[in-house]
Amino acid sequence: MKMRVETEVRATEDRAKVEAAVNRIFPALKLDFVGNRLIGESTDIRFLDRLHQLLRLQTILDSARKVMRAGRWGNLVEFMLNKQVAAVSKVSFTDGESPLGPITVTLEAPDIERLIDYLAPRTREGKPIKEVEYR
Repeated sequence: MKMRVETEVRATEDRAKVEAAVNRIFPALKLDFVGNRLIGESTDIRFLDRLHQLLRLQTILDSARKVMRAGRWGNLVEFMLNKQVAAVSKVSFTDGESPLGPITVTLEAPDIERLIDYLAPRTREGKPIKEVEYR
């Protein structure tokens, strides 16, 4: 599994606050500042643990699954998160329309469907039918 998290730091934003927002969803992910962008990459599934947890706490598994499946092509999935909402440790998917721009997440895995099932499994009445391990 490969993960890439990227977001623009606009001139009106404080880089430290943007970095903190990203780390609220992806704790301890090392972010590099390249140009005006923060970029973090990893092959460690543990960096997705907080996202996995937040999707359940916020009871948005169905929405997350829909967004991830729509953003899938081949062995990749890409989706965008609202940066302002991430600043308060919440997950909100966006189509990119946001005053401060999105946090773009790209996941690559040979078994991308299993990775989607791990993050956002099928549900019945809002509860996961079966939790999937991905280690």
